[in-house]
Amino acid sequence: MASKKRAVILFPCVGRRVALLESFRQACRRLGLRGVMVGTDSTEYSAALQCCDRKYIVPSVRDPRYRRRMTQIIRREKVDLLVPTVDLDLPLWASLRETLTRQGTTALISRPEVVALCQDKRKMFRFLRRHGFATPATQTAAQALRQKRREYPCFLKPWDGHASRGNYVAHNRQELLFYSRRVPHCLVQEFIVGQEHTVDVLVDFAGRVRCVVPRRRIEVRSGEVSKGQTIRHPLMIEQCRKLIELLGAGPGIITIQCFLTADDRIQFIEINPRFGGGVPLSIRAGADFPRWILQFWQGRRPRIQPDGWQDRLLMLRYDEAVWVAP
Repeated sequence: MASKKRAVILFPCVGRRVALLESFRQACRRLGLRGVMVGTDSTEYSAALQCCDRKYIVPSVRDPRYRRRMTQIIRREKVDLLVPTVDLDLPLWASLRETLTRQGTTALISRPEVVALCQDKRKMFRFLRRHGFATPATQTAAQALRQKRREYPCFLKPWDGHASRGNYVAHNRQELLFYSRRVPHCLVQEFIVGQEHTVDVLVDFAGRVRCVVPRRRIEVRSGEVSKGQTIRHPLMIEQCRKLIELLGAGPGIITIQCFLTADDRIQFIEINPRFGGGVPLSIRAGADFPRWILQFWQGRRPRIQPDGWQDRLLMLRYDEAVWVAP
């Protein structure tokens, strides 16, 4: 009997992404592929790393040795598909995108200029405004402090931040002054009142948007959604499709953060060109991103119904344990 075709999938900085890892493993089984899940992390105390078929402890992303070590692993394992999971190493994978393609590795990463725009909230603000998308008014801390009159509360965050680290709300000038000194590369934004949403956008290998799934963020823990619900909102879906097409992001999943206000206006906050932590909700709702991505990789044309996912599916996450024998 002929052996199954192998698909080696690498998850750098795999961390806690057990559900994402398992969704790719299951997709491989359904497609008749022998999936080999390879994970890397800077510590062995990573739940998802322990669930991988092959695991590597590597230097931290900021360590100069990280690039060399990761490229060694890609060559050794003959990686077919690379699935970034965090913001920190996206610039690296973007810079290596063409080189990896020539070596036979498909990276789910956008072009370097797209990644650079997404990771600089100053540039993203200008991009959104230039193309007519609503987004909170944004200033540097110095500009905000020079204003004699401004509305409070206001929102502070680093222009190059991630995972909600370094984010604060200032309710008066004294707090604005205090927090602006604590936040590196500080930006001050208009405070938006509304329901926060994450939107998963699938872009195929030809750069076309194929499926858009909004998710209402009911509760967030450490920057990642712990309770969420799929929401079929036609205007949000259409605006997110248009936004990603203008941006030229992809391939893979692009994650958009936005607020839906009481008067049904959509205020865009940021874009992350990678899988988001809450994407298992969209997958469970019927947007089978891992299977479709593997079919793109195989050169096939999956039958994707853009609205074929379940509306108002609720996800309530809880802690689970991974047991590692000594």
